[in-house]
Amino acid sequence: MLCLTRKLKSTPPVDATLTLAREQRVRSRLRVCLDTGEPAGLFLPRGTILRHGDLLASEDGIVVRVRAAVEAVSRVRCGDPLLLARACYHLGNRHAEVQILHGEIRYLRDHVLDRMVRGLGLQVVAASLPFEPEDGAYLPHGHHD
Repeated sequence: MLCLTRKLKSTPPVDATLTLAREQRVRSRLRVCLDTGEPAGLFLPRGTILRHGDLLASEDGIVVRVRAAVEAVSRVRCGDPLLLARACYHLGNRHAEVQILHGEIRYLRDHVLDRMVRGLGLQVVAASLPFEPEDGAYLPHGHHD
């Protein structure tokens, strides 16, 4: 089994890809299968959060690019930044992870959260998209590099 033990900062040639859902990308120890079906294991430092495009390496030099899996998300688009900020506040107050984009927010599909956001006057659309939420105020913001 391929053991992926570290994140790389450089961009060497990639040998394989690994598609993971958000829940899997926040785990340091995990059995996975590369997109080719080959078994692999994540043995990363505790607290490692993987993002779409991150590179992982094994001790024998195999390089794997992480891909964010398509997930069931709720998508909210609005031209009013204040209304979107209110929605982000209320979602965060319920400890929901939120992906914030220009004029749009996304969160993992949840009918209770959808009802709350609709109650704020926003339209919620179900979608299947990669989900890359904010890291949080106390974590490094690696996806803004």
